[in-house]
Amino acid sequence: MTSSLDIQKPEERVRPGTGSVRRWTRSSYIGSSTMAVGVIVLAALPYMVAVADLYAMIDLFILLILAAMWNLLAGYGGMVSIGQQAFIGLGAYSLVVLADTLGLNVFLAVPAAAIVCAVVAVPMSYLAFRLVGGYFAIGTWVISEVVRLVVVQIPQVGGGSGLSLGALSGVDRVLRIAYTYWAALAVAVAVVLVCVFLVRSRAGMALTAVRDDPIAASTSGVYVTQTKRLVFVIAAAGCGAAGSLIALSTLRVQPDSVFSVQWSVFMIFMVIVGGLGTLEGPIIGVVVFWVLKQTLADFGPLYLILLGVVGIFFVLFVRNGVWGLVSRKRRIYLFPIGYQVTGLAGSRQSLLKKGPYL
Repeated sequence: MTSSLDIQKPEERVRPGTGSVRRWTRSSYIGSSTMAVGVIVLAALPYMVAVADLYAMIDLFILLILAAMWNLLAGYGGMVSIGQQAFIGLGAYSLVVLADTLGLNVFLAVPAAAIVCAVVAVPMSYLAFRLVGGYFAIGTWVISEVVRLVVVQIPQVGGGSGLSLGALSGVDRVLRIAYTYWAALAVAVAVVLVCVFLVRSRAGMALTAVRDDPIAASTSGVYVTQTKRLVFVIAAAGCGAAGSLIALSTLRVQPDSVFSVQWSVFMIFMVIVGGLGTLEGPIIGVVVFWVLKQTLADFGPLYLILLGVVGIFFVLFVRNGVWGLVSRKRRIYLFPIGYQVTGLAGSRQSLLKKGPYL
């Protein structure tokens, strides 16, 4: 029996002389190039905009990280979690402890906090994976609440009142915000690249097989539990990095805020609006949510009601999200994740469509 690492890629199945397989298409060339230019422009943004605008952009990058990680869990792994706030809170607390108590450089503490969350996610997965479907979703929520209750009982981290980050107290405010902005941008780019490479890999092919039919995937030689655990740990690390960035930008960690289920609600909204199970969808969903948040945040409850109405509309009438509407008639990929055969009778044929079309 073959394992998930033995899955044969399409380029290995094309007979010599019958054609060639490539992953890059015109749309992926244009999309990847545009995004690369966009990253360069964003990196220079602290020199061109006000500090208040940088705060808003940091929030955008954090939301992008969270949406990409939840989409990886639910869209590719089939694991609908509403407890990712556990890792957001752990990441925020880890950064403060690593920077203030252990003396680690505050920006090096961001990846270190992600590693801490990944380590914690391993034993947690053994408990969560005993549940499936809706039970898994509620179970992850319960686990996150247990984590919150444990944290607030520890006086060394401030108990129920939280604690402040003192490692940056002597740094100039403008410089601190700029460094935080670059750190958030770097983590967001790294998270997107991790998602792209994971989906492109054989593990990504195994993951989509597990999502579509775990039993069939298992009988085909895919290590179902190990594949799901890999994604669960990666998502935990990403959410932990986002939590550490929240602590870095606000300079304070409050348990009721960082462990709030509202974070999972926001993740679900962004992914559903953008397009579940696509790499492009969460990016669009984040932009839509961020614009609504910046525009309507001052309206209080009306803002949340409008978000709920928009979410219900997409669930009922636009189930594939905005990106699903864009790519419905023609398969468009902004990242090189699909396979395409060229040179077959002078035509170009699609051999394998990954993501939601597999």
